[in-house]
Amino acid sequence: MNGSSVERDDPNRFSTKVWPTEIKLHKAEKILEVSFDNGESFKYPAEYLRVESPSAEVQGHSPSQKKTVPGRRHVGIMNLETVGNYAVRIVFDDLHDSGIFSWAYLYELGKDHETRWANYLAALSAQGLSRDP
Repeated sequence: MNGSSVERDDPNRFSTKVWPTEIKLHKAEKILEVSFDNGESFKYPAEYLRVESPSAEVQGHSPSQKKTVPGRRHVGIMNLETVGNYAVRIVFDDLHDSGIFSWAYLYELGKDHETRWANYLAALSAQGLSRDP
């Protein structure tokens, strides 16, 4: 992980210097769009959010335990639920709903999208897995 990442066991993982100003779910396009108060905005494909879910099911309990989640090319987002004033829980249509996406983590996912996606595709390939169900 790079220096800007937030570790799962870091007590500050829910703190953020950047706050969302607008969150739009484009269900048909399977895209979550988040604008932040620093002027940046990101469009997150549902598949990307699902395979990078901050849940223990995906991330494990340490970086070495992170799972490569195959077969989620067509996953969508059914619902968003705010968690306090620091995060959102995303309910995916494969019924995964245990990840709490803090504003800091969503911002990190936006900033690191290209690198994380390339790493995900490489991991799928290395493990003989596919994005298709």
